[in-house]
Order: sequence, then structure tokens, then C-alpha cells
Amino acid sequence: MSYFAYILKSEYDGSHYYGSTKSIKERLKIHNAGKSRYTKGRRPWSLLYFEEFETRGEAMKRETFFKTIDGYNFLKNNKII
Repeated sequence: MSYFAYILKSEYDGSHYYGSTKSIKERLKIHNAGKSRYTKGRRPWSLLYFEEFETRGEAMKRETFFKTIDGYNFLKNNKII
């Protein structure tokens, strides 16, 4: 089974959300339905970027990396955000 680290972009205010999941399609539905506390007020969301991993731990580690200054610089330098 695959796991994903993903980045969403708010079409409302341009902010970003970093997460990890087993199903990006289902997770995006949850965010856009307002069932996630943090993303509820910034709907609608669109998928900006994702990476696929074999384990949940790898996906979570990548999500954590995206949230660091080094991760931010990686995303900016590669024109992802």
C-alpha cells in the first residue's frame, strides 16, 4: 500500500497545508467538506504537490520536513510553492 505526503493550496487566501495520508483523493474531500479544523475556514483547497512512499513513517517524515525551514527552502527553490 502507498502513502503520500502532500501539499494543498487554499484558493481562498493562498495559504498552504502540509499533510500525509493513504488516499489523497479522500483526504482532499475531507478538507473541502470542512471536516478538518485547520483547513475548514480556508476552503476550497486544491492539490498542489505530492510524493509517494512505501510506508506511513516515510510519508510522515517527509511531511515534517516540508514544515521546516529547509523544507520551505526546498519547495521554494524547486518552484513548488
